[in-house]
Amino acid sequence: MKYIYIVILTLLFTNCKSDKREENTNKIEGIKQIEPITEDTIQIVDKDIKTLDKTITIELKQKKLIEKEDEREDLQKLIIDKRYLIDKKDYTINFRYPLLNESMKPTNRNFNEFMNEYYVNVTKTESDILESKLLCDSIEVSKFREERFIDYKIYNVNDQLVSVLFYRENYYSGAMHPSYSFDGFNFDLNRGVFMTYEDFFNQGSEEDLVIIINKKINEQIGKGDLYYDCWELSPNDFFESKNNFVLNDTYVEFYFDDCVMCPSYTGTYSIELPLVELLSVLKKYDSNPLIF
Repeated sequence: MKYIYIVILTLLFTNCKSDKREENTNKIEGIKQIEPITEDTIQIVDKDIKTLDKTITIELKQKKLIEKEDEREDLQKLIIDKRYLIDKKDYTINFRYPLLNESMKPTNRNFNEFMNEYYVNVTKTESDILESKLLCDSIEVSKFREERFIDYKIYNVNDQLVSVLFYRENYYSGAMHPSYSFDGFNFDLNRGVFMTYEDFFNQGSEEDLVIIINKKINEQIGKGDLYYDCWELSPNDFFESKNNFVLNDTYVEFYFDDCVMCPSYTGTYSIELPLVELLSVLKKYDSNPLIF
């Protein structure tokens, strides 16, 4: 009987120790449940900081584009700088664009007619803004003003061609920051005609050029330069933007809308490709001003 009591006492003592261990474990687990609250608070602060950082990088990215040098001053005899401003209660339209001096060459009229009648179509822009407002909540519309802005960069290649980049700043209702989109035009001064991708590059060379561009993007990402968080171009994205380039005596610069090559908050809008790296895709015609 004595042994039976000893066994019973041993079991009771063991259960008590187990209960204490469970209580201690529960207390520890209870402490662990509180920790994520602290972590979530830190994460909210981090998100605020990241939002602030993105705002700064967006502004720097846009500032770099706006302040980028072109050859506008050197081409004062050739170009006529035009400005069209409409400032109304609900919207602002601020367009700046070049016309070519027709007294220097009558065929410059071809460029001017395209700009006035098709590209810088203020009437259509006003109509689009008013139409978009009709489709929106009238209360929300009253809180925001639409802002449409166009400016340009212009370059000259071998006195034979003017290369114009238009950048559009679209500030839509409710958006925290404006978005940017681009249009490139290359005008042959000798023949009085616009030139497209196919006039400079071999037919069907788009996929080869995408490979060249992506190689350059990866090089820049590896350097940790302006291409932080950027990515490779898809063939479809390049096909849609293949005419958005400007020319220089030594390089071609392709421009891409926000979020095509880089996110809106960082990176850059363009990528420069030296002509020597494009020899395999350049069209070997005398009419091509890029051939040297």
